[in-house]
Amino acid sequence: ALVHIKTLTASSSSTLSFVNGTDSVVLDSTYPIYKFEFINMHPASDGVAFYVNFRDGGSAYDATKTTTYFLSRNAEDNSSSELSYKTGQNVAQSTASQYLTVDSDNNNDSSQSGELFLFNPSSTTFVKHFIGRTINDPSGYAQDEYTAGYFNTTSAINAVQFKMGSGNIDSGDICLYG
Repeated sequence: ALVHIKTLTASSSSTLSFVNGTDSVVLDSTYPIYKFEFINMHPASDGVAFYVNFRDGGSAYDATKTTTYFLSRNAEDNSSSELSYKTGQNVAQSTASQYLTVDSDNNNDSSQSGELFLFNPSSTTFVKHFIGRTINDPSGYAQDEYTAGYFNTTSAINAVQFKMGSGNIDSGDICLYG
């Protein structure tokens, strides 16, 4: 059973961060798997990406990771569809933020929702893994986006941060469960 830990609500927020031991956030060995749900994330700017990054003990969100990213999409009018691996949205031994979505619209009726699983973040023996899946609706498409990767460190992952590629997170909720 999932145990609700914390919900953060965006309101013109530059970032939403979950930090172990801060504001009732638990992100340690209490649970072997942590789940983040992002619900109706709406960017202030048009055509921006939604990102995640991780902290491995320091104060910066710069955990070294290697990831993969692909998407499938279909146009509202069924005129085009796509299934593709996106090399520009993955990272290889990099501290850069990881894409969760691309091209997010800021139309009044647009948003993105999804989930991200973080496995055994407090391990100091093994690398840590994560998997994310997001649905997005850019420019008349239903876009299903997937990312996964690992942190090439045996340091514990003790914080997770979400942000838009440009501008603020206008609105939306991110819920953390253990």
